[in-house]
Amino acid sequence: MTEQLYLDDSTVREFEATVERTVSDDRVVLDRTHFYPEGGGQPADHGTIRTDDGREWHVVDVQKHDGIHHYLEPGAGVDGDGADALPEAGATVTGELDWERRYSHMRYHTAQHLLSALLLDEFDAETTGNQVRDYKATLDCAYERFEEDDLRRIEDRMNELVDDARPVEWYVLDRETAEDELDPERTRLALLPDSITEIRIVEVGGVGDDEPFDRTACAGTHVSNTEEIGEVTVTGRETKGSEEERLTFELA
Repeated sequence: MTEQLYLDDSTVREFEATVERTVSDDRVVLDRTHFYPEGGGQPADHGTIRTDDGREWHVVDVQKHDGIHHYLEPGAGVDGDGADALPEAGATVTGELDWERRYSHMRYHTAQHLLSALLLDEFDAETTGNQVRDYKATLDCAYERFEEDDLRRIEDRMNELVDDARPVEWYVLDRETAEDELDPERTRLALLPDSITEIRIVEVGGVGDDEPFDRTACAGTHVSNTEEIGEVTVTGRETKGSEEERLTFELA
């Protein structure tokens, strides 16, 4: 099973790995990876994989199946004389992330944590879904309707949280401890299969001696301080059904 290095350190841009196997004619499974597979509302990382002999492939998608599958397309140094075959099992490769794309996802995903906690605290609105993009994010929540004053209030509060420069950290708790210590409305651990016994927690810290602003289960990638998020602009709202709203926001 692929070692998911991005869970421990989301700042690594380049790494070495060994090809465990090829799948079909367009993807490989590595023994370890910093490429994030699509999931939890966060898109897959893109980038390149290259061998020591100069062959290179574009990583155009990453999905978690029986291992983490890296979908490849021919890149620099790949010709039409058979050299476009995928790197063979056992080969050492260097993976390099499209860092601009990844870092954007990290900023947006961390901002989504702030927004989810804010909406639950101040509007009693539970998050029901979210989707991060390179240039915007959407969040669905259980709420009847936000008015213009609400949107301004949310935007102002989000930027206050960003300016607080709150630390963001992630760690693992055993499931029993997580269920005993954490707010079930925030973590929603009941939605996870019983087979998952260790829970990765993402925590947005408090200010000074305050309690953490948010602690929730999440396997995504995040920035280490809210000030990295940048200025938040709430760009609109949309009704998505009976008592469900969708908010859209962008980061400067």
